[in-house]
Amino acid sequence: MNPDRIDRILVTSTWHTFPVDTECCGGDIYDPGCPGRLALDRIGDRWTVLIVGILESGTHRFSQLRDAVGGITPKVLTQTLRAMERDGLVTRTVYAEVPPRVEYCLTDLGRSLAVPIAAIRTWAIDNMANFTEAPSS
Repeated sequence: MNPDRIDRILVTSTWHTFPVDTECCGGDIYDPGCPGRLALDRIGDRWTVLIVGILESGTHRFSQLRDAVGGITPKVLTQTLRAMERDGLVTRTVYAEVPPRVEYCLTDLGRSLAVPIAAIRTWAIDNMANFTEAPSS
């Protein structure tokens, strides 16, 4: 973050993590109430993996993310970014400018997720020839 712009930041999101009691489900991610299952639900949605992959290269504005993630609507991008912010994967910074400028970047937790996502991306590229569209019914 540019130190000259700190006085112009309107809002930066901060989320706090709390210790999770894994005894409730014994660490069984197949249990719908398990906190680990919630994490898998977040990263298993259609857009989170793509957004983390893009933000891995640095801070982006909403329009840059929309352009980089082909096929996503502004509404769905907003919903996904809000969920990622709530889950502690991204930080949203709003600058007090006209028009307002909003930037998104990965948190430490989000950056830790970028590592396995990069491996999945490599696997997908290496194996894309093995995937075909499902036949029409």
